[in-house]
Amino acid sequence: MITTYVDSHQHFWQLSRGDYAWLTPELPELYRDFLPKELESLIKVSPVAKTILVQAAPTYAETIFLLKLAEENDAVAGVVGWIDMESDSAIAQLNLLINNQYFKGIRPMIQDIKDQDWMLNSTLTPVFEFLSEHNLTFDALVLPKHLKALQQLAIRHPKLNIVIDHAAKPNLKSANLTDWQRDMSALAAQPNVYCKISGLLTEAKIGIRAAELQPVFDFLLKQFSASRLMWGSDWPVLNLVSDYHEWLAMTLACLQKLTPEDRNQIMQQCAAHFYRI
Repeated sequence: MITTYVDSHQHFWQLSRGDYAWLTPELPELYRDFLPKELESLIKVSPVAKTILVQAAPTYAETIFLLKLAEENDAVAGVVGWIDMESDSAIAQLNLLINNQYFKGIRPMIQDIKDQDWMLNSTLTPVFEFLSEHNLTFDALVLPKHLKALQQLAIRHPKLNIVIDHAAKPNLKSANLTDWQRDMSALAAQPNVYCKISGLLTEAKIGIRAAELQPVFDFLLKQFSASRLMWGSDWPVLNLVSDYHEWLAMTLACLQKLTPEDRNQIMQQCAAHFYRI
């Protein structure tokens, strides 16, 4: 029986820091500060006990900001940060970051990079090798068009711990998910690749019900098994279409037919293992 959950994907931001280029007044639900006290009020009335805090700005300074928040807040079990992987100082920055117990890995914002095959650039190889050698993680913020390149990366670096954020953001408003399913199946065949059940509501039609999401859950479970799937809220981006407790309830509804052991894997153990909590 599950007693506590791990939220594998949430964010904090403080607008006055000035490095969130994507955050504009055109997103009124998100264009304000989101900090630990607000999340604490949400999770204290839920089974969520620990979270993984994920970068929201492509700056090293934000990573340091997030690590400080982790040190000050018991619920945060780890931080996925950002470094300039193309910089000559990338390895030096990683060598500094690994001294912090909360630093778990990095996430480049691949979805915003024009070059679809950017992650396969040979200049990035030393960073991927460093991550592999030090058991650090790589969050892949990708779209379906990036999945073939991500598969090549996973094969090239078999010891690199990769997790696909938001299941690669499939277009759930479309009736045709054939290409996404094909490429996700190919990726799932690589044992070093995991997947987050997060961010799905923002890719679906407004008001989608758990029963309509069930086929997506079933597909991901069949491909990755419970041991390589982890639940995440994607809060506060989630607020664009839903709220923390509704998404948690929808997830549990989609997992209700699983064994307690498999639900525990998805809601707790997979993230705890992947992020070394």
